[in-house]
Amino acid sequence: MSGKAPRLTMPPAREFGWTLKPESSSHFAIHQRDGGQFCVVLNHALLRGVTAEMIYWWFERFTLLKVLLLDTPGYEGKVVPAYQLWHPIDHYDAHLSGPVASDGRPRVGASIHIQEAMQYDVHGWRFPVDTKVKIYYVAPDGWAMGKVLPLMGPVMMLRIHFRDVEEAGVHVGVHYHYEVVIGVSGRGPVARRINRSIGSSYGPEFFAAWHRHNVIEVGTFENFLPALYKQRAQLDTLEYGLDMNPKLSDPATQAGFDRALFEQRLAGFEASKDPFEYQAYAQSSYL
Repeated sequence: MSGKAPRLTMPPAREFGWTLKPESSSHFAIHQRDGGQFCVVLNHALLRGVTAEMIYWWFERFTLLKVLLLDTPGYEGKVVPAYQLWHPIDHYDAHLSGPVASDGRPRVGASIHIQEAMQYDVHGWRFPVDTKVKIYYVAPDGWAMGKVLPLMGPVMMLRIHFRDVEEAGVHVGVHYHYEVVIGVSGRGPVARRINRSIGSSYGPEFFAAWHRHNVIEVGTFENFLPALYKQRAQLDTLEYGLDMNPKLSDPATQAGFDRALFEQRLAGFEASKDPFEYQAYAQSSYL
């Protein structure tokens, strides 16, 4: 990962008419460990009107999709990367390389080049991401990507888990849970030096800004994903117009979906000998 501002010009924010989710709609914590390693747990509000199948479809295709914005102010009739719907402020683009399926979808071992900035409207390029990460898991229940250093092992891993939720036999949304581990495990001088270098750009301050970024990013699934998913049979550019916006209640009334799970996972990271092993344990079976 690179902490330097990329040589990019961020496009103007897209005004889709959405009410973006606030940080209060989630449970969030950063656990700092001896040796400079740290862990992040983020449990989102239930995603209304979205299914796990839609999210899996998105993760397999978001680097490939283009969207024609029909009437977004300042973007009327323009085609943009679908990545710019996922976050209307902070996202620039994302590109896939390496092992892919015949239709371009990612496979384990592929790399994704992410270009974005945390809270760009507040910080500009202070907290940029312009880096390639490797995909380690892509499945109907989740996604994982990160970096591994030769001889040292994992240095960063981001794991996302999602599942459908039903109440009285009726689908009510998707439970979406996010965990991040940054820095190599261990307390020796080499580990400390590596973690100090990583932390200078991607430490707790960065992830405090990432909190708002990710809550907005995940929350926008409710706004655009059902409309794009309906067009999934199309092979060309998809379309998005303001009249496709769903009618949703105020997201400020939401909170993280599973407080008990959030506290359980945070305590598990605090007690673990190796956070990467704990993070990967049993894939998403704990949801």
